[in-house]
Amino acid sequence: MRVANVAGRLALVKDSEAVDVEKASDGRFGPDPQSVYADWDAFHDWARHATLPAGESFDLAELGPPAPAPRQVFAIGLNYRDHAAESGYEVPTDLTVFTKFPASFTGPYGEIALPDGGMTDWEVELVAILGRRAERVDEADAWDHVAGLTVGQDLSERISQTRGSAPQFSLAKSFAGFSPTGPWLVTPDEFDDPTDLELGCSLNGEKVQCARTRDLIYSLPVLISRLSHVLPLLPGDVIFTGTPAGVGFSREPQRSIAPGDDLVSYVEGIGEMRHRFVAGSGAR
Repeated sequence: MRVANVAGRLALVKDSEAVDVEKASDGRFGPDPQSVYADWDAFHDWARHATLPAGESFDLAELGPPAPAPRQVFAIGLNYRDHAAESGYEVPTDLTVFTKFPASFTGPYGEIALPDGGMTDWEVELVAILGRRAERVDEADAWDHVAGLTVGQDLSERISQTRGSAPQFSLAKSFAGFSPTGPWLVTPDEFDDPTDLELGCSLNGEKVQCARTRDLIYSLPVLISRLSHVLPLLPGDVIFTGTPAGVGFSREPQRSIAPGDDLVSYVEGIGEMRHRFVAGSGAR
């Protein structure tokens, strides 16, 4: 099942067409894409068994983030060994966690403005969206709390991130548009193995990242279990699971995204996002 945000309305996508959920369910489920996670089990059951009307074609530019207004966003740093190594760190012995503020969320297609005078980097990630409250969850039960998976970019402004006496991860990774997700949410049952997916991204046609999620240091079930033993995870919460090696900041020489650049990000079995970068979003 593919669940999408089409022009701000909850939709099911099949064969490049979208079915409006509010209309198809006769109002049982509302149009707000974020609100569905609070009633995810009922929605998932309905969507699996409903006789859906014919869908309508849509423009990819209409797609928004599948969870556009999560209450909590968890982002995991240094969660691939090769990325930890290229960043100059030992393999972490515990989770490295920060947040990305929800106002930075944007859809899977379109333009993103670069901060003036900054150094913006790419970080493709597998992103999970919660469909059930998770509190002190065992790893073995963690997948039961996942609504689905999507593609994400943890775009990072490296000058802001590294300036000062302590890193500013959350703020430097939360400029407007710096948290694109999409193109839609794919439920775990759609994958042969949701724990082993290829992900990567290319800049102006050059592949700069490519890895498999089986190489995560801390798998998604581990993340959900450990986070949920600290605080409750809520329906609709978003988890960025970490990026593999290949970021621009760790290259010799260092590279960053420039105005006019095109970034394509993908995860196997989900789809891709495409963004073009333009100059000028103000102060960094």
